Amino acid sequence: MAQSGMKQGILAVVAGMLAVSAAHAGGLERSGYNIDLLFDPSDYAAEATATYVNPQRKLKNVRDTDPDNTNPATGEFGGGDLSYRPNTADDSENYWAPRIGVKAALGDSIDCMADYSQPWGAHTNPGQNWAGANNNIETKVESDNYAATCSYKWEMGPGYVRVIGGVFYQEVGGFKERLVQDYTFAGPLFSDFSGVGRLELDGSGWGWRTGVAYEIPEYAMRASLVYNSAVDLDDLSGFIDLRQVGFPVATPAGPVVVPGTKYDVHGSASMPDSLELKVQSGIAPGWLAFGSVKWTDWSQLQVLRFVPNQPGPGRLPTSLDLLYRDGWTVTGGVGHKFNDQWSGAVSLTWDRGTSHGYGTQTDTWLVGTGVSYTPTQNVEVRLAGSVGILTSGSSGPVTFEGQVIGDDVTYDFDNDFVGAISTSLKVRF
Repeated sequence: MAQSGMKQGILAVVAGMLAVSAAHAGGLERSGYNIDLLFDPSDYAAEATATYVNPQRKLKNVRDTDPDNTNPATGEFGGGDLSYRPNTADDSENYWAPRIGVKAALGDSIDCMADYSQPWGAHTNPGQNWAGANNNIETKVESDNYAATCSYKWEMGPGYVRVIGGVFYQEVGGFKERLVQDYTFAGPLFSDFSGVGRLELDGSGWGWRTGVAYEIPEYAMRASLVYNSAVDLDDLSGFIDLRQVGFPVATPAGPVVVPGTKYDVHGSASMPDSLELKVQSGIAPGWLAFGSVKWTDWSQLQVLRFVPNQPGPGRLPTSLDLLYRDGWTVTGGVGHKFNDQWSGAVSLTWDRGTSHGYGTQTDTWLVGTGVSYTPTQNVEVRLAGSVGILTSGSSGPVTFEGQVIGDDVTYDFDNDFVGAISTSLKVRF
């Protein structure tokens, strides 16, 4: 019985630390999936969490490797010679990752929870004034996830087994802007055009989860294995806006500039499936060890192609080039209960970068710490934070299925800082 009292303190802060560590993993991950609330021992519980992440990825030695002008008639899309622009850029943007959930026990054997989260996202914003603007000015991806998860448990040995199942519905959307053509020195005919093109998309789909867990509450021991399915976005659709891009046309009265058009496009993508193993156990009075290993199938997001709904002159296909590899995230740590109200924990997380030659998502190392304050048995307040390193690397051309990706810009980046802080409130009743 000496270990059972740890659950409301140490386990609470451990959950908070895992959430803040997951908030800057590879691919498009923001907070991923989290069903820890399902294991809360109370009959009813509600929880709200907000995580703020501050990545500081900076690009250097930027070089425009495709200085040709854009000419759709000849298949050239270089965007112009940007070598006169700065060869450095601040690439990343800060972001929030919220989560809200409620849990209820339906008798002695069934627990159910419903939650809202934003599992996927990305926001890079190097701006227009850098030598790689023909590759990216701003890219932003957002998501909303609505989930319901239940479990059924029964006694086995000194503890009990729990089988888990659930469904979730996702909405995913975003945009990308890049410089289709540089008009800085093009003369007065192009003075009304910025040369910026925009791709905007959104879609939705369903997914499901299944898993199993074994718990021994007396020792605060739990091991769980949960699989989350892919979410197929078969209805991914949106538009390409080229109205700020001008194309010269010869007429009897002399050359004129004709603006591009805005037209609808469609395609498909799948948000990744994942498999996560979590383990924890009391190791001494007031002490808990914990760890997790997660695999995420980011390699299914390679080159996402989008074609016009109604093909025609000036209506060109495009693609989002990601070239991700599978992600692996490993966390380990230890927690301690100081007294009936205060608990704390520390952790170390390694996330394998999903970029491998193209992009900036190299390995990440995070050191996390957190505290849990329980003023009454019905209320928990958690504060967790982490600091880490985004490891160095470079980005350049990569060949995928016979096509060269990333031949428009090359750049390097050093080890950069990332920090995150998470706060949450849980109420039991």
